[in-house]
Amino acid sequence: MFFLKELERTITLHPSFFGPRTKEYLTTRLYEDVEGTCNGQYYIIVVLGTFSISEGRIIPGSGYAEYTIQYQAVVCRPFKGETVDAIVTTVNPMGVFADVGPLPVFVSNHLIPSEIKWDPNATPPQYTDNGDQVIEKGTHLRIKLIGTRSDVANMFAIGSIKEDFLGTL
Repeated sequence: MFFLKELERTITLHPSFFGPRTKEYLTTRLYEDVEGTCNGQYYIIVVLGTFSISEGRIIPGSGYAEYTIQYQAVVCRPFKGETVDAIVTTVNPMGVFADVGPLPVFVSNHLIPSEIKWDPNATPPQYTDNGDQVIEKGTHLRIKLIGTRSDVANMFAIGSIKEDFLGTL
């Protein structure tokens, strides 16, 4: 799920930022641009630090400079079949939406054990077995990821709580 990865990014800088604090500005801009983003394969959780900032290369005709920064970051990469802990955000008759850090996960009502039923009369709406298992907003769940899907800047997952040792915590 979480990995330490060495990455590279090119940042273009306006000439007004050239000076003795250029490297400091580049590092700050890297943190702002990259932390909390998703590239479709993984989420960049936090940048731990930079270990190489190239010399600026002037772009002909504009005066801008291009800098290549190599940095180390903690990334979140979910895998099919992985078991994760999540917090429920939405409960409806079709299933449950939960968040695993930055990753939204949907658990269909077909992937919830048959003894846990939708209770539309409850407040708040919930899935319950009329015993000790209640799934409502804010409930902590242990989910097995069945599959993941990626867009350009987002990732989504489908999960199940129908196996042993999965479900409410």
